Order: sequence, then C-alpha cells, then structure tokens
Amino acid sequence: MSSAFLITTFVIVATPGTGVIYTLGAALGRGHRAAVVAALGCTLGTLPHLVAAITGLAAVLHASGVAFAVLKYVGVAYLLYMAFTMFRSGGGIALDASRPRSDLRVIGDGVLVNLLNPKLTLFFFAFLPQFVAADGSATLQMLRLSAVFVAVTFVVFVAYGLLAATVREHVLRRERVMTWVSRVFGATLAALAGKLAFASRS
Repeated sequence: MSSAFLITTFVIVATPGTGVIYTLGAALGRGHRAAVVAALGCTLGTLPHLVAAITGLAAVLHASGVAFAVLKYVGVAYLLYMAFTMFRSGGGIALDASRPRSDLRVIGDGVLVNLLNPKLTLFFFAFLPQFVAADGSATLQMLRLSAVFVAVTFVVFVAYGLLAATVREHVLRRERVMTWVSRVFGATLAALAGKLAFASRS
C-alpha cells in the first residue's frame, strides 16, 4: 500500500467536516465515552458509500439526477435540523449534557451525518480507483484500501473527540464559551448544509 494513499487519506479524514463537528460536539457534551461512540457512528456512516463505490452503485447515482438530488436534499435537511437544534437549545444534539442519550442514538445520528451525503459516494468512486494497481483483483484491492480508510477515519475521529473531551470541563464551566461553541458548531453545520445544497454530481 503506497504512502501516497496513506497521506492522502489522513489529510482527507483530518479535514474538518460534518463527522468531525458531530464528534467534537458529542465529546464536549458528554465526555470521552461519547466521543468514541460518536466517532464509531460517523465511521460506520462511511461504509455504505464505500460499498456503493466498490460495487459500482456510485456510477448509477452519478447518472441519475433524481436519485442524487433526493439524497442530497434529505442530507441538507438533516444538517439544517442539527444546526437549528444547536442554536435553539444552546448545545443542541451534543452539547446539552443534561439530557441523557443512549449510545445507539449517538451512533445512529453519527451514521446519518455521513450517510446522507451523496458526494461521499462519488468521492470514493473517484478516489479509490486511483490507488488500484493494474495487476491483481481490483475488487480485493479496493476492499483493502477501504478497510484502511475506515480505520484511519475512526482513529482520527477518536483523537479529535478525546482531545475535545479533555477540555470539556473548562468549556462547560464557562456558560458564555459553551454558548459560542454551540453557535459556531451550528453555523458550521448550516454552512456545510449550504455547500451540499449547491453540490453537483461532477
């Protein structure tokens, strides 16, 4: 496996997106355990996109404007819902630690964060084949590359989450800081929703 793939994967995963924002919010709201659980959920949310890319379903999604648009706008609506919840409750989905949420609920939301983004499928469809060698089974190579990508995603997200959980007490003791963190997260999710809304299949 080439170092170029590992470096590119790390850069892609480490670049903050919806999954990172969700994991950070869970960590700040509920600590280290929630950080790991949220990271797991977001990582699981990438699996359907990887499967779609490997099996060629991404080509269908790319060709069908209706399918792409439906999935895209469902994703936009969900991200806006998350942003609205954060703004409304001053902590929303993750930063409000007063209301307990089960691990399954945290994982479920994490899965949806990445699942409802059709650009991920198209990204993997374009990204993975670049690192498939001409010799050998393309499917097996893509499975190995996918496994590495998933592992890196989980490790990086957990690292983000644990770092945020470490400073959690300092944030929660400062109401103004927590309010601004909530607003920043909400605004970021809204911005990501806007970016997704104007995304094209190309």
